[in-house]
Amino acid sequence: MASWQMRSWLSSTIRRVASCSVSTQASLPKNTCAAFSLIRSQPSQYIVASLAGRKYLLAPRDLLTVPHLKDVCVGDVLALQDIHEVGSRDYTVRGDPVISPSRVRVEATVMEHTKGKMEVVFKKKRRKGYQKTIKNKHPYTRLRIGSIEFPEPSTS
Repeated sequence: MASWQMRSWLSSTIRRVASCSVSTQASLPKNTCAAFSLIRSQPSQYIVASLAGRKYLLAPRDLLTVPHLKDVCVGDVLALQDIHEVGSRDYTVRGDPVISPSRVRVEATVMEHTKGKMEVVFKKKRRKGYQKTIKNKHPYTRLRIGSIEFPEPSTS
């Protein structure tokens, strides 16, 4: 393709993209309450939350495996506190750095405490007769993510 053809194709593509982006700007919500109501009206939502030091992309009814959580028993219900982002297919709201728990509430139920697969580490020093085999299974906790709820802000 010649350079003038490439420039022509590129400019027409940019015009098409620009016209598409302008049309979506009209449907943006004016405030966070409107944004949360738009996300609530969508058929499926997701969140990005921190749990056990890592961020996870979660949807309702997901089964999440995290490193072992101490002081929790099977059947306990945990409220996720550090929610960084909530969204749907069309809309996303990001926190700065987190969204307050009064805006979004997500609960996770502890399903089981389990262990991972067997990990084998073999150590050896040549010509010294030193050989050592270390076997380990890391403990994990499995959580079932509940529904994403958007409580109505209290008007007091």
